[in-house]
Amino acid sequence: MGDLRSRFLDVYSVLKSELLHDPAFDFTVDSRQWVERMLDHNVPRGKLNRGLCVIDSYKLLKEGKELTDDEFFLACALGWCIEWLQAYFRVLDDITDNIPEDAVKRRGQPCWFKQPKVGLIAANDGTILHNHITRILKKHFREKPYYVDLLDLFNEMEFQTASGKMTDLITSTHVGERDLSTKFSLPLHLRIVQYYKTTYHSPYLSDEYTDCFGAPEVVGKGVVAEYESENYGKLVKSIEAHPSKAVQAVLKSFLTKVCNGHE
Repeated sequence: MGDLRSRFLDVYSVLKSELLHDPAFDFTVDSRQWVERMLDHNVPRGKLNRGLCVIDSYKLLKEGKELTDDEFFLACALGWCIEWLQAYFRVLDDITDNIPEDAVKRRGQPCWFKQPKVGLIAANDGTILHNHITRILKKHFREKPYYVDLLDLFNEMEFQTASGKMTDLITSTHVGERDLSTKFSLPLHLRIVQYYKTTYHSPYLSDEYTDCFGAPEVVGKGVVAEYESENYGKLVKSIEAHPSKAVQAVLKSFLTKVCNGHE
């Protein structure tokens, strides 16, 4: 896995160089440095599970046959498109979640829009990240018979995720309106995660669990108690929906111990 990750990161360097020197853009030195810093901050960090899964999936499709250098590069490039998509979502997600100033860290560092001199420029950076995906696909997959299918798939993922994010936002993240007892329900939660927000691009369940209980130094994300309480609240509502009272009691007892004082 270590060697695979290293080779995967090598392809990131190639793609980044191509984008920074794209002849369609007459970048100034300052703008090129900005984009490079923005990319390095947001794209190649974390576990990279989404991108690496593309390589593993392609190997399964090849039924154990060794990938050629070209096949491996294309699998990596497609995997990086997914990581680019996730970076685009994260940059905008951190802005729209409206979390207190010192609340969130992404992948072990303050999220992008809270970096010095960034602020809401991050919204435009998100647009750049989004457009990088189609440029990577165009350069490396344009001659492939499945090129249009790839474009359609990424468009569908973006639409589904944005739709789920909208539902999530209007449900629970308005300032001063975190009353999950009236706004949140298990059917709504399942609708968000099963059909929209995270279905197409994320390992949802493990992500939610680590968001709530994971050590920040391990998962690379830290949140203040107010944000934690929303995740705990969702878990409590899910427990209350379980048909078995005995199971409810066990889960609530476990949750109480883990939350260590949170109600």
